[in-house]
Amino acid sequence: MKRKKNRTTGRKLFVVTAAALLAMTMASMLSGCGNQAAVDIQTESSDGLISVAFSEVGAESDWRVANSESMRTTFTEENGYEFYFEDAKGKQENQITTLRNYILQGVDYIVLAPVVETGWDEVLQEAKDAGIPVIVVDRMVDVEEEDLYTAWVGSDFKEEGDIAVEWLEEYLEEQGRADEEIQILHVMGTLGASSQLGRTEGLEEGVAVHDNWEIVAQLQGEYTQAKTYEVVSEYLAGSTDIDVIYCENDNSALGVIQALDEAGISYGTDGDVILISFDATTVGLTACLKGKINLDVECNPLHGPRVEQIILQIEAGETPQKLTYVDETYFTPDTLTEELIEERGY
Repeated sequence: MKRKKNRTTGRKLFVVTAAALLAMTMASMLSGCGNQAAVDIQTESSDGLISVAFSEVGAESDWRVANSESMRTTFTEENGYEFYFEDAKGKQENQITTLRNYILQGVDYIVLAPVVETGWDEVLQEAKDAGIPVIVVDRMVDVEEEDLYTAWVGSDFKEEGDIAVEWLEEYLEEQGRADEEIQILHVMGTLGASSQLGRTEGLEEGVAVHDNWEIVAQLQGEYTQAKTYEVVSEYLAGSTDIDVIYCENDNSALGVIQALDEAGISYGTDGDVILISFDATTVGLTACLKGKINLDVECNPLHGPRVEQIILQIEAGETPQKLTYVDETYFTPDTLTEELIEERGY
């Protein structure tokens, strides 16, 4: 399906126009045959595709890879789109440079998965001045003026943290440990990211209302297996008095599992340490099904179709909802099957 663009792609239009002008100049010298050439150039480039440019955080986790793939498979030429993609490699400065390049190209829409929440006012103002709608996905942006972005779609990360805390309360009650001293090791994600802030806030609020819960350390796992393995291994070398490890994504949970295995510490449904994770990707749920992860709170990465719906609303002259939260759930070993994991697709 081809859709008519409501704006033109600046860089492409400049090149086409220059070529057309050259052809018309030649036409005045060569008895007019270049006029048709100029028309052909313009016609071939006016393909009617909507240009969508996506700036992704990186590829640091299975969740992020699934998020990128969802965009790629949604914004295809067959569906009526011209898709641009840049991996920021986890650096905000890379994203800001990428966004400015997209603005110079005059793309129709910019989709931003921000590394962190702050520091976006200037570049988003530039996009607004250029008349390019910006759709933010996953993590939020903290800007002075909300009209600097058109819409946001993603998860309620604070609610995810609340879900984990509520589950832990009930699980400890079932085990007869509700009144015991509970030592919690907290492995945080990328500092300043919405997911880190929300999940951390949920845990810290939960600890604040339980006099017998204590966060013994907060480590920076950066959402990667390698970094989490490094910091947790170092911590375990000095202390193994832990009842719960609260990991802010599945790849961090895999790093924790690796460190616990090497330290000879049992965990999961049959172990001494309760392991909590987030995202519910295939790797996380597979570990959960095996009883290695006690709880995996869902964070759905398939934002491509949701972003497309927003774009179609704008194309139709409608005003999309400013904030769209994704409905999510959680998983425990007794609620999972291999078939369920395969059906989810990420």
